[in-house]
Amino acid sequence: MRSRYCAYVLGLEPYLLATWAPQTRPMNASIDNAGIKWLGLRVISSETGSDNQQATVEFIARSRVNGKGQRHHEISHFERIDGQWFYVRGEVPLVSSR
Repeated sequence: MRSRYCAYVLGLEPYLLATWAPQTRPMNASIDNAGIKWLGLRVISSETGSDNQQATVEFIARSRVNGKGQRHHEISHFERIDGQWFYVRGEVPLVSSR
């Protein structure tokens, strides 16, 4: 998760696509950081499934967009393929508990 956050901050679209699961990977990962100042990532929780092939990571990424503070709260789902973790999908919790 941390490496994908860094890729967003640095605008590294090839890395994001390379770490995205093939079944859900988009054609491109347009990153537009114009007016965005990234402030940090806080991992709230992470959990690996009992088969060690799936995992979830709950996080909050903070930024300023044109001077206004923003928080992106997500639960990301990952899958291990041939020993490497890939991002499958993310969901935004309906109510932020933290």
